Amino acid sequence: MINEIKKDAQERMEKSVEALKSNLSKVRTGRAHPSLLSGLSVEYYGAPTPLNQVANVVAEDARTLAITVFDRELTQKVEKAILQSDLGLNPMSAGTIIRVPLPPLTEERRKDLVKIVRGEAEGARVAVRNIRRDANSDLKGLLKDKEISEDEDRKGQEEIQKLTDVAVKNVDDVLAAKEKELMEV
Repeated sequence: MINEIKKDAQERMEKSVEALKSNLSKVRTGRAHPSLLSGLSVEYYGAPTPLNQVANVVAEDARTLAITVFDRELTQKVEKAILQSDLGLNPMSAGTIIRVPLPPLTEERRKDLVKIVRGEAEGARVAVRNIRRDANSDLKGLLKDKEISEDEDRKGQEEIQKLTDVAVKNVDDVLAAKEKELMEV
């Protein structure tokens, strides 16, 4: 019983850290990376479709993304979607290839991005703590139903706290790496 609760908590904490990594990969740094546009959708035959399903996105060089649109008529819609996103990018079209140059980040924009990243990390920490709370309440329920002893309850809570500490440290490590990447000039 206790092992199942611990395993579930650990898996959920790891998923929270992975979700943070995924969210942070969408935050723009100075380098061009295809995942920067992964959140964009394009209107395709009346349905919003993810950009990676209607075009191929590659990093042409350190500061330029190249988007090869599969259907020539979508080129305008892809450009429009990029312009309307809050990424602050200005695409340039050349036939079916759209080039998106990434302007260098200003110091002020870097600091804003660091604030955004820290907010994401705090959200991940809160999620990890909520998982800890859920696991501890599951243990309390077992104790109340007399399925485990008080010693087992205390030991289980200590082990869950250790898992929580590891997950929070992972969140902090991911945050530190992203901050360093953002502040690099």
